Formats: sequence, structure tokens, C-alpha cells
Amino acid sequence: MVPDLVLLERWRSGDATAGEELFGRHFDAVVRFFRNKLTDGDEDLVQRTFLACVEGRDRLRDDASFRSYLFGVAHNLLRKHFAARVAEPIDFTQRSVSDLRPSPSRVVAKDRVQALLLAALREVPLEYQCALELHYWEGLTAGEIAESLAIPLGTAKTRLRRGRELVLERLSALGGGASTPPLGEDELDARVRELRECLLS
Repeated sequence: MVPDLVLLERWRSGDATAGEELFGRHFDAVVRFFRNKLTDGDEDLVQRTFLACVEGRDRLRDDASFRSYLFGVAHNLLRKHFAARVAEPIDFTQRSVSDLRPSPSRVVAKDRVQALLLAALREVPLEYQCALELHYWEGLTAGEIAESLAIPLGTAKTRLRRGRELVLERLSALGGGASTPPLGEDELDARVRELRECLLS
């Protein structure tokens, strides 16, 4: 298989076939990144993410993971997307997608727990949501998340740990307690991973 960086360089040099292959290889992952955060406009941001990767190729270190770089570009575009819609500066460690765009997710859940999980993820601050979804849905390690989000490794680990806590708190509040059994951390991990399949349906 041709490495991502080789395909990127060929695409940048005008090889449309290399661009199509790179796009096809990572398209679903980038769609998943935006899908539970936006109620519309995610198609445009997916396209812009790949184009920005071509334009910013010189900023990508040869030893860097293309996937980490790709999600870093997507993350920056997402922040700019939300920042352009409000007058005041946004602290993305405090504000959630639900704060910024309260419309419900378009993702179709298979059951009540999945629907509550999607809602809970949208109600935790955006930076925690991004870290959790990159970990659970794309299999990124704390180190890769740190690289993608341009944060220290310790901060990435903290966001994963605190993000889980916040999701569990939101689940309890959203579920009203009695009708939805509480999830432990291990079960939470499994159920969030299951959501991955819903995001592209």
C-alpha cells in the first residue's frame, strides 16, 4: 500500500488519482469526526479538510502521522466554524456543541442508550468530545490525540479521563436515573465504540 504522505505529495503535484485514493482511504473517518458535532455543513468541512491538507503539506513533518495531521486540520476547521458564528471568543474547554448549536444530532441511534450517549457527548465541552471520539471511534492513542490537537500528552490523558467522567454525569442527568441503567466506565467504553457504526448510516 502506498504511504499516505507519498499520496499527498503526488496529489499536491497534480496527480488526481493519488488524491482520490487518499480521500477514499480517510473519508469515512473525517465524516465521523464532524457528524455528531454539526447538524449541517459537515460535507463542506470534509472537503475543506482534505484541501487544507494539500495546501498545508509543508507544515507536515515527514515523521508525523498523516492521520494525526488530518484530524488536527479537521479540529482547527471545526473551531473556526463555531467561532465564526458567535461574537465573543469561545473557550472550547468550557463550551459544548449543544451550547453552540443546540439542534439535535442527525445520527440515528439503534436504542435509547445510544441516543443518550450521543446527546451526552454533545453536552460535554468540545475539546473533551473531540478527544473521546478520536480515541473511541478512530483508535487514536493519547499521544496521537496530543499531536492532533496540538496539546501536551498529559493534557490529552486528562481530557480522556475527565471526558469519561463528564459523559457519565451527563448520561445520569439525561436519563433521569430510573429508566436507564447506570453505565460503569468499562461498559461506557464499549457502548461509545458501538456508536461508530451509526455515524455513517
